[in-house]
Amino acid sequence: MFKEVLSYFLSLYSFLSQAIVPCSLPEQLFVKTINQEQYLGKWYFQAAVSHREADIQKFRQLDNLWFTLEKTANDTLLLTGNMRMGDDCVKQSWTYHIRPDRDDMVLEGRTFRWSLLWSGKWANCTECIILQEIEPPLSPSDSEDSLNRFMMYARQSDVNASAVSAFLSNAACNNMTVNVTLPQEKEFCTEI
Repeated sequence: MFKEVLSYFLSLYSFLSQAIVPCSLPEQLFVKTINQEQYLGKWYFQAAVSHREADIQKFRQLDNLWFTLEKTANDTLLLTGNMRMGDDCVKQSWTYHIRPDRDDMVLEGRTFRWSLLWSGKWANCTECIILQEIEPPLSPSDSEDSLNRFMMYARQSDVNASAVSAFLSNAACNNMTVNVTLPQEKEFCTEI
């Protein structure tokens, strides 16, 4: 009985607090209309959030991660990641296409994935950007996306801890409570 009353009270409290102080939402950056040049260059991974552990599990094996984003052709971007996994460096690249009929980036080989860009203002960080990846449910009977995660990137490796905290807090307010931040204890990998 006590657990039911407590559960009811916590649900009511959560509902009322959201009504009084609603969660903030990130500001979307539409890739077909933004100045893409300002986002080219080096980015350091800071944190990832999701509803489920499976969406961010692959980041747990990393110590640090940085990317370069470059324009390779008309409406094509190349994202190259340099990952520190233990003592090893791993390099991987992804090609994104900007299409006039979509507001997100289209990942080559995964056209069903939505890759949305959001302003770093959600993390109180003007030198940050947030990438959201969403994949539709695996079957028509599923009600939940098969992938839904937000990843925060910054121009510096040592971004202010309050920015990461703001990102995690805003995500948690939107029910994305599973998160990972990288330890960054080892040297960053150089270009391989």
